[in-house]
Amino acid sequence: MSETIAFKPESLQQVHKIMARYPEGRQKSALLPVLHLAQKEFGGWLDVPVMDYVAELLSIKPIEVYEVATFYTMFNMKPVGKYVLEVCRTGPCMVRGSEKILDHIRTKLNIKDGQTTEDGMFTLKPAECLGACGYAPMLQLGKFFHENLTIEKVDEILDLCREGQVDLG
Repeated sequence: MSETIAFKPESLQQVHKIMARYPEGRQKSALLPVLHLAQKEFGGWLDVPVMDYVAELLSIKPIEVYEVATFYTMFNMKPVGKYVLEVCRTGPCMVRGSEKILDHIRTKLNIKDGQTTEDGMFTLKPAECLGACGYAPMLQLGKFFHENLTIEKVDEILDLCREGQVDLG
């Protein structure tokens, strides 16, 4: 028996509030914030039934949701760990050592790009330009940037995550 997908009442109220920002017939404009709510509420990723539910709420076609959800790297299309380490790998970060940071994380956590640790705690997600080129190398963890990274800073971040001391925003 499959479980019914539905927002909690307070989240559904927030969805309707978001939709009300846009004129009648323009509810698709609410898609990004509604997908963020869905991802947060339904386990940190967007399963096809969840995306179908969002499409139904917004009165749009499921393909319109899939196109947006798969385009933006901020949406996860498969289960992820509690902590998603998005390490920038574009030019300025690469020049300043992001590949060394990525290699260290891969080795330390024994995972490859896009994988999650066996304990479900960490997912490594290389990212394209996170917009902090002047502070390279950097990673995003939740809503926060960690900049001017060194191996030592990365180890400290991982330890704080393991201790539950990291705010994801």
